[in-house]
Amino acid sequence: MATLDVIAPALDADTVAVAPESPARAEAAVLNARYRGRKATEIIDAAVNELFPGRVAMVSSFGAESAVLLHLLAAVDPGVPVIFINTGRLFPETLDYREKLAEKLGLTDIRNVGPEPSRVAELDPLKALWMTDPDLCCHMRKTEPLARGLAGFDAWFTGRKRFQSAKRARLDFFEPDGPRLKVNPLAEWSPADLLEYASIHDLPPHPLTAKGYPSIGCVPCTTKVLPGEDQRAGRWRGLSKTECGIHADLESNGSGI
Repeated sequence: MATLDVIAPALDADTVAVAPESPARAEAAVLNARYRGRKATEIIDAAVNELFPGRVAMVSSFGAESAVLLHLLAAVDPGVPVIFINTGRLFPETLDYREKLAEKLGLTDIRNVGPEPSRVAELDPLKALWMTDPDLCCHMRKTEPLARGLAGFDAWFTGRKRFQSAKRARLDFFEPDGPRLKVNPLAEWSPADLLEYASIHDLPPHPLTAKGYPSIGCVPCTTKVLPGEDQRAGRWRGLSKTECGIHADLESNGSGI
């Protein structure tokens, strides 16, 4: 494992409404119409080999549900870059899981990105920014590194699913992300689908899922989830904050994670 620090069919107005000033939004609308009803593997294969050859990456947290999408990607092309954001505040179990899962799946291009040391020294020298300004903490530790990691790519895969929260209920396979597109192959999958796939392919679970963590982020901002709670209830518990900022704009209008 190497670790490094279309011509669209015509659509009628009732099928899709496109903001003319947003080429990425227009492209996403066309692709959603074209690939509606397709399987996750078909969407991944199309993105890797037809739509964005050499210009697509996967962004993975190597979290609670990451193994399924990473396995699907490896079956199509294990050499597709996988960007991992190491915030510097992750659970040790997550870092260990990343190494073991990447080796098991044969992923050959894991790219670690993280916050600039100078930014950490300036904004969070005492590692308490998560308490005083959690949005800025996420921006510095996740959003800024991801922007660097995605430089040169036209699209990126995410593992988001509709069932994960109310704000993700309208998630599509393709969505605009500035000049890029996000690709969400598992948007329609249910928890049962994930469990069945992981069982069939003998995929190892993240070690914290058995301890009550169905959604795993940084140590200070992740708590266990009680039965009946939203899957992401343990993220930033007690705050109105529900996202790190990577998908915030899309989430705010209901179209994203």
